[in-house]
Amino acid sequence: MTTLLTLNEVHTHIGQYHILQGVNFEAKEGQVTVLLGRNGAGKTTTLKTIMGLTPATKGEIAFRSHSIKKNPTYKVAKLGIGYVPENQGIFADLTVEENMKVAMRKEDSETLERQQYVLDLFPDLKKFWKKAGGHLSGGQKQMLSMARAFINDSQLILIDEPSKGLAPIVVEKVMEAIVEMKKKTSIVLVEQNFMMASRIGDTYTLIDDGRTVHAGDMQDLIHDEELKRKYLGIG
Repeated sequence: MTTLLTLNEVHTHIGQYHILQGVNFEAKEGQVTVLLGRNGAGKTTTLKTIMGLTPATKGEIAFRSHSIKKNPTYKVAKLGIGYVPENQGIFADLTVEENMKVAMRKEDSETLERQQYVLDLFPDLKKFWKKAGGHLSGGQKQMLSMARAFINDSQLILIDEPSKGLAPIVVEKVMEAIVEMKKKTSIVLVEQNFMMASRIGDTYTLIDDGRTVHAGDMQDLIHDEELKRKYLGIG
């Protein structure tokens, strides 16, 4: 199985704070790789560091074996990495249609086919096509944010806390959508909801205090009570 993304001993500073202190993991093609850990462990910063939003100060980040550590964010995106931030990152004053158009790097037949695909995946977006993003429900905003990341030919999509603040029934819809999206792209997922993470993740990486402390197959973690208790507070 092809390795898409590799992080090797990545360190990141934000101002005077040393946030990431040795993050290591691989994301493989056709899989959902889940980053797990307690609040403040460094999971969101890891995604931002991959995207060049909080550049790495040490270590290496490679996408398809080419270093992207020093790339600005727009170049990382152009290479084929999509990003769904924790705050969703949609334009509240623009309609769903306008949000999608702004996200498009090009408006060719393949992009329009992907747009139709995500509208079938998220029928609420089709229903509220002319509605302003700021007037959508929390779940609909999350759907729009994921659709915007998928609209381009992204080989890898980074998704940060998609279930945060959503009702259980909406979480189920988001889970179903990620499973469907995995058929067409690879995903790195940050998720606090272990039920969701365990159901859709293929592999996991545990981050604690800015360091990778464990990694492996998700099915193994599901049955490892000691690891879950020690690093996730699940017991």
